[in-house]
Amino acid sequence: MTFAAPPRTPGTRRHPGVTRQAGPLTLLLALLLAAPAAASCPDPSSTDLAAIKGIGERTALPADREVIVDGVVTGEFLGRERLNGFYLQQATKHGPVGLFVYMPGATPSDGALIAPGTHLQLHARTGEYRGQIQLQRVERIETCAHDQLPEPLAVDWPLSEEQLSRKEGLLLTFPQALTVTGNDELARYGSLRLAATRLFRPTNTPGETQQRDTLALDDGSYRTFPDPIPYLDANGTRRVGSTVEGLTGILTHAFDAYRLHPTLEPRFEDANPRPGPLPAPGARLRVATFNVENYFISLGQRGAANATELERQRAKLAAAVEGLQADILALVEVENDPRALADLVEQLGERTGIRYRAVDGNADRGSDAIKLALLYRPDRLEAMSELYTDNDPAHHRPPLAAFFRSMDGGPAFGVVTAHFKSKSGCPPRGDVDRGQGCWNQRRVEQSEAMSAFLARLAEAEGHERLLLTGDLNAYGAEDPVRTLAHAGLVDLIARELPPERRYSYVFRGESGYLDHALASPELAAAVEEVRPWPINADEPAFLGYDGPDNAAPHFRPDSFRSSDHDPIAVDLEWR
Repeated sequence: MTFAAPPRTPGTRRHPGVTRQAGPLTLLLALLLAAPAAASCPDPSSTDLAAIKGIGERTALPADREVIVDGVVTGEFLGRERLNGFYLQQATKHGPVGLFVYMPGATPSDGALIAPGTHLQLHARTGEYRGQIQLQRVERIETCAHDQLPEPLAVDWPLSEEQLSRKEGLLLTFPQALTVTGNDELARYGSLRLAATRLFRPTNTPGETQQRDTLALDDGSYRTFPDPIPYLDANGTRRVGSTVEGLTGILTHAFDAYRLHPTLEPRFEDANPRPGPLPAPGARLRVATFNVENYFISLGQRGAANATELERQRAKLAAAVEGLQADILALVEVENDPRALADLVEQLGERTGIRYRAVDGNADRGSDAIKLALLYRPDRLEAMSELYTDNDPAHHRPPLAAFFRSMDGGPAFGVVTAHFKSKSGCPPRGDVDRGQGCWNQRRVEQSEAMSAFLARLAEAEGHERLLLTGDLNAYGAEDPVRTLAHAGLVDLIARELPPERRYSYVFRGESGYLDHALASPELAAAVEEVRPWPINADEPAFLGYDGPDNAAPHFRPDSFRSSDHDPIAVDLEWR
């Protein structure tokens, strides 16, 4: 039996491992005084982790209280690039209790002692950071025993708030497969959003309900823009829809979320692999809507900040268009400058070999910074009209329409493209968010104006073969889409696809379709297939043309994350 030498003046550290042989009287005193302390530790512990955290009927110990406490290291995250500390866990009469130990001044010799499974005794002070109780100002560290790592506590997700609170600081394992439902913070904070299944926007599909709890898989650090970016696969991505099974780590609460810092490398399964190019349409005609995420040749505005970013954007958009193989492209978010559209058409031709032509006409494009465009392949289609536009004041980006016919014959049909007002930039009053994002009433007014526009087009052309496609900034079960359906349009995505495939956009870990294909009944009868092409929404944003510096090694001039929206392709065939 050994005991520790008397503590030195506060602020100095006793060299670990210096021991003396204890006599019988010393041994008896140690046994009497060591009530909560483990018998193998050098000194009697003055308290336990439950008392420090205030678990049970007691209140938490006040900050800056000197304590002698012991526990087993369950997770080591030393160093400025990590958490600057480690986690202790202790078995108490209230059950297992875990606590973070903040130790920014840890030396290499300290690091040699602080290893998972090591039973340590600390002389430290109580503290608090961002509302979380911790130990800090560690004065002494003593080793009590080795190979003491507790079995991680197996839990199923989701957990209630009470269960989560009781398990903060503990070593946990999740036997079930958890799904990556959001990757928007991966490059910036090194974290992923996990859930029991992929989460969808509550207003995406009528009647669909989900358990909405999420767990942040963090990376053992709170640094920004980690390099390398964690959790990537062999392609340098981590797609929404990937799964991870047997996740094991320390649960904590920080930055308004419950987080797991893994102690074992997570094992991911590519349950949602990257898709290949779409098959060629053949004898069918393919119409695709594609939000090109601010294609601007005026640098430093809403799109590319510089020439390098513009070159990246062009390369990615060309790869996406080549994979789409669309006969008609309904484009959203092109700079409202004729030169930008001309440049994009030229770039697509040079890079893909597919020659597109913009539909002619002097249609009013509005005064917004971005506009819509309709492109078509003159080798497969004939434009039967110039551009139509709707200048109803409800639209700040006037919708465009044109009529086409296949070079192989068949009836003429119309394609209308629209970009309704976004959900962002909420006003302080009036058309505020009441569950469908702000400006919902404005979008309903745009749907009503669109219905009138479609009726005028049908009257002018003498038929009702019309396809409305574009970014309506409304999910499938929201009022603007319901308004269009009430006017007689068929929601092709809802008709053709199961709920789990109805998405073109991921926002803060929730999927849904803002990009739509709605058809008049006469045109809907000619629809053979509807395909969202999931090349963008599932991919982390850092792979885009304007990714941060730590993402530079992962940039590829391919179609993936060519935009923040997935394109939607509709194949038509008349029989």
